[in-house]
Amino acid sequence: MHTIDTVYINGQFVTPHGTEMFELVNPTTGQVDGQVRLGDVEDTRRAIAAAKAAFPAFSRSSKAERGAILERLHKAVLARADEAALAQVEEYGGPVNTSVNRARYTAQMFLDVKKVMAEHDFVRTVSKSKVKLEAVGVVGIITPWNSSAWFVANKVATAIAAGCTVVVKPSELSARQNQILIEAFHAAELPPGVVNVVNGRGDVVGAEISVHPDITKISFTGSTAVGKGIAGLGVDTMKRVSLELGGKSANVILDDADFAKAIPMAVAACYMNNGQACIAGSRLLVPAHRLEEVKMLAKLAAEAVVVGDPHDSKVALGPLVTHKQFERVQNYIRIGIEEGAELVTGGLGKPAGLEAGYFVKPTVFAGVTPEMTIAKEEIFGPVLSIMTYRTEEEAIAIANGTQYGLHAYVSSTDLERANRMADQLIAGRVHINGIHDDLLAPFGGFKQSGIGREFGEYGLDSYLEAKAILGETAQYR
Repeated sequence: MHTIDTVYINGQFVTPHGTEMFELVNPTTGQVDGQVRLGDVEDTRRAIAAAKAAFPAFSRSSKAERGAILERLHKAVLARADEAALAQVEEYGGPVNTSVNRARYTAQMFLDVKKVMAEHDFVRTVSKSKVKLEAVGVVGIITPWNSSAWFVANKVATAIAAGCTVVVKPSELSARQNQILIEAFHAAELPPGVVNVVNGRGDVVGAEISVHPDITKISFTGSTAVGKGIAGLGVDTMKRVSLELGGKSANVILDDADFAKAIPMAVAACYMNNGQACIAGSRLLVPAHRLEEVKMLAKLAAEAVVVGDPHDSKVALGPLVTHKQFERVQNYIRIGIEEGAELVTGGLGKPAGLEAGYFVKPTVFAGVTPEMTIAKEEIFGPVLSIMTYRTEEEAIAIANGTQYGLHAYVSSTDLERANRMADQLIAGRVHINGIHDDLLAPFGGFKQSGIGREFGEYGLDSYLEAKAILGETAQYR
C-alpha cells in the first residue's frame, strides 16, 4: 500500500493543509493499492509565494548555473528511472517496455533542454536596438495522468532554462510517479522555491493557479474543455498560456503506400499508450477501392495485439486508467454501433480472462462517416475508425474537417507526394511513413488542439518575454 502524504514547497517535503485522502487504484486489478493526501488552496498559495520569492534571484542566474542544475536533474531522474517505469505500469497500466523507454526519455529531456538553452541567444540586436529575452515570471504547470512525469519534466526543464520558477499541479491519478520525480528534484539540490509541487484536484489547486495574480504563465496539457476553462480563468490577470490539448488525428494512406506495413502501423498509432494519447491516429483514411483489403489487414493487426498485464513484456495494450475511463470508451463503442458503423473487430465488454481490470477489446470500425460521433470526438481508448476517400482532395478535406489539429500521419512510397499531402494537412506535426519522435522539434496544435508550442527553441521562447532597449548608447547632448 503506497501512501503519499506530503507536498513539496520551498525545497521541503511538508504536510499539506488539505486533508482529503484520494485512493489510488491499480487499473490492472481494479484494487486500491495506495492513497495520496491532496493539497488545498492554502497549500497552493504557499507554493506560489515560495516561487515568487525565489524568482528574482533565479531569473538573474547564468546559463552556466542553470545548465549545471539541468545536468543534476538528468542524473537524479535517470537514477530513479526503473522505479518510475514500475510506477507507470502499476499506476495507469502502461506496458512495461514503453514505460521503461518513457522513464529514460524523461531523464534525457533535461540534457536536451540544456543544449537548446546553451544555443539560444537571450540578448540580440534588432535594427538599432538591443533585445533581451527575460524569464516570464512564476509559471503554473498543470499536467494529465497519461505519462505525467514525462510532461512535468519537460515543462520544468524548459522553465528552469528560461530562469522561471514554477508551481506544479500534476494529476492526482499519477501520485506515485510524481513522487519519485519530486524526490529526484530534491536530490538534485535545486535552489529552494524554484520548483514547488502540490498534489490536488483541478477544481481546487488548478483553479487557484489559474486565477492567482502572482502566476504569470500557465503551461497546461490536457483536454480541450479543461484548457478552455483555464484560459478563461486567466484572462483577468492576463496570464500567458501554453495549451497542449486534445486531438482526433487523421492517418492518410495514399493508394501507392505499402499497405502490408502501413495498416499495422496505423493500428499501432491508434493504440499507443493503450489508446490514451492525444496524438493517437484514431481516424484512418484509405482509398475507397481498397477498403476490403484495409479491413482485413486492420482486423489481423488489431487481433494480433497482445492485451493483458502490463508487467508482461509481450503485452502491447494494458488497461485504461480508471473505471470511469473504461465506461467512457465503452459508451463510444456503443454509439459507434448504434450510429451504423461496421464493427470489424473488438466491441463491447472486456477481453476474456481480464474481467478484473479496466481492459478494452482492441476495436476497429469501418464504414465511418465524418458525421458520426466516433469520427468527431476524442475517445481516448483503443478504437480505430476507418473512413474512405476517392480523391486526394477529398482525403485532405476529411482530414482537416475537424475542430482539432494536433498530429497527422501520411503513408506513401512516393516521398514527394507524401510531402505535398503533409503540407496541406492542418496539424502541428505530420508523420510520414511511420511514427517518429523529435524532442527538439516544436510540439503543439492548430485550432482547438491548443495554443503555442513546446520542445526545443519554440518551447523555450514561450517562457520568455522580449524587452527592447532603444538608444542604449545614446547620450544627451
